[in-house]
Amino acid sequence: MTAPFVTLTTGASSGLGRLIVETLARKGHRAYAGMRDPNGRNEGVASELRTRGVEPIELDVTREASCEAAVGAVIAREGRIDVLINNAGIGVHGLTECFTPEEGQRVFDTNFFGVVRMNRAVLPHMRSHGAGLILHMSSGGGRAMLPCMAYYCATKFALEALGESFRYELANLGIDCVLVEPGSYPSPFWGKEPGPEDSSRLSGYGALAGLPEHMRAVYAGRTEGPGAGDPQEVADTCLALIEMKPGTRPVRLLVGDRVQEVKIINEAQATVQRSFYAAYGVEHLMQFKGKG
Repeated sequence: MTAPFVTLTTGASSGLGRLIVETLARKGHRAYAGMRDPNGRNEGVASELRTRGVEPIELDVTREASCEAAVGAVIAREGRIDVLINNAGIGVHGLTECFTPEEGQRVFDTNFFGVVRMNRAVLPHMRSHGAGLILHMSSGGGRAMLPCMAYYCATKFALEALGESFRYELANLGIDCVLVEPGSYPSPFWGKEPGPEDSSRLSGYGALAGLPEHMRAVYAGRTEGPGAGDPQEVADTCLALIEMKPGTRPVRLLVGDRVQEVKIINEAQATVQRSFYAAYGVEHLMQFKGKG
């Protein structure tokens, strides 16, 4: 791959996704911003992004046909996709028992299976070119969890496994995969997560029924005010990863001071992973083989 890179970012109508595509465009890369309804409810956002060198594109990660169409449209226009950034995500907040199975399935449909759909859409193209980069936007909550965030954290725990599996299954084909693990940053995502549908179960929790609001307040204190992190750090990290030489990128990359405790988990897991692969005789899968 040679710069400028052709990039496609999911969930790019707001928050980190929008910040990422604007950052990439400023640096001269071809940035496609996946979003739902760019000619309708997101028309204003789409129009503003175009003035900043970003190309909006219709994309709903919960629909396979939409994922395939978006990837196909970018390839038809550019001739290639160099980078896929799986950023789209949703969350819910509340006591876990109060969420119905259907609510949990909706979170997984976006945060986990949305990634599955996008990777399946783009990988035949990347494999045919023997090159590519997939960034999986995970979270510190994908390694350590907090109460009242069980379904969100569960999807990110699952994404950690999925992303690392892709890493080793694709490295010998010249395709890089990296798990990006941001900490707490200001975002329109937080504070607006829907609560559970089955609130009747709260009655059995006594004083703990107030735990969700306590956790919201604590999290707000970490993401607002002068001590909050700058989300531009996350966008700059994605840019740096994209511009790194293929084969030199890490499996995981923590972003932000408030998630560095996770480094202990990552280091221990890396040791275990190497031992597992050696035991099964597949340690060669951990070596990148690309065009350089």
